[in-house]
Amino acid sequence: MPPEPASAAPAPLLEARALTKRFDALVALDAVSLAVASGTVTAILGPSGSGKSTLLRCLNFLVLPDTGEVRCDGAVIDPRHDSALNAHRARVGMVFQQFNLFPHLRVWENLALAARLVRRLSADAARDRALALLDRVGLADKADAHPTQLSGGQQQRAAIARALAVEPAVLLFDEPTSALDPELTGEVLAFMRQLAADRTTMVVVTHDVEFARQAATEIVFMDAGRVIESGPPALVISAPKTDRARRFFHPANGPA
Repeated sequence: MPPEPASAAPAPLLEARALTKRFDALVALDAVSLAVASGTVTAILGPSGSGKSTLLRCLNFLVLPDTGEVRCDGAVIDPRHDSALNAHRARVGMVFQQFNLFPHLRVWENLALAARLVRRLSADAARDRALALLDRVGLADKADAHPTQLSGGQQQRAAIARALAVEPAVLLFDEPTSALDPELTGEVLAFMRQLAADRTTMVVVTHDVEFARQAATEIVFMDAGRVIESGPPALVISAPKTDRARRFFHPANGPA
């Protein structure tokens, strides 16, 4: 009997195909493609203005691409349809540079509100989920505090917990430590490394090369709106193929 055909590889959990985006004369994205498998961490690195944050925001349509498509579990997402867009954003959570917590709500209420609005949980179930997540991020004792009573690192951990409250399939991080000092950066990155160890699917725009080296499954290096190199950290960071990536990751060998 002939051998059975090999089963097709599963579709990427999240995928961008040939995304382009212009802001007037600036080409922010130039036919950028990206595939994110479930349980992986994709770190997007590159110089300022390379298109990293624009790509991330196109993945959940905070920025609408001019051309190209975004797929989730193989299905094309049409952002013109509110129901499809809302369902996509429930599966693709976002953590920003600024924490965007509601200052008039207690910390647990910020998390519970997200769970109630997106997952339609009851008030009691949403509160239980909020408290469990705050315990997970080490903020159980801050549940009744207001965001302004927290340090920057605590606020960012609370923002990550809020994103987790809606049980997304993938988390997007837009330079989550850029507003923090080095000590607070360390505590946020430590929790993100734990998420990576737990096989939480993440796409992280970051300037922290060491975090990317330690936590990422895949490195995407961008410059001038294009993906220049991609692959595992040992290749892209430690042994880049292109002169541009070498100048970025190993500046001692020449100016970037």
